[in-house]
Amino acid sequence: MLTVYYNSACPVCKAGIEDQRTRMARRDVRGNAEWVDIACDTDVLAPLGLEIERVRHSLHVVEDGQMRIGADAFLALARATPGQRWLVPLLGNPVILPVTRFAYDRFADLLYWWNRRRGRW
Repeated sequence: MLTVYYNSACPVCKAGIEDQRTRMARRDVRGNAEWVDIACDTDVLAPLGLEIERVRHSLHVVEDGQMRIGADAFLALARATPGQRWLVPLLGNPVILPVTRFAYDRFADLLYWWNRRRGRW
């Protein structure tokens, strides 16, 4: 079971999550994830010690009681999503993982900046 904290105020993030949810529904693994949209409910973050700006910046996923952030959150979600599990050994192997994290973080930086500039939050 995963808990996915995402930001639907970002159209790119929203589209990505909708794709994940569709893939899970198609393979009937919907119950494997709880989806928490922080654009609709920011109160859920305080008990977890999460700051809204960090969750707006990067995907957050709780997997097996562990908080995963950014590329690690993406990999946790891919691991639970039929049709995307092949990404985990490719992008999550020890040699490539630092590059995956760097690329995710730079993309998240650009996306965060773009959304702020567009006045989405």
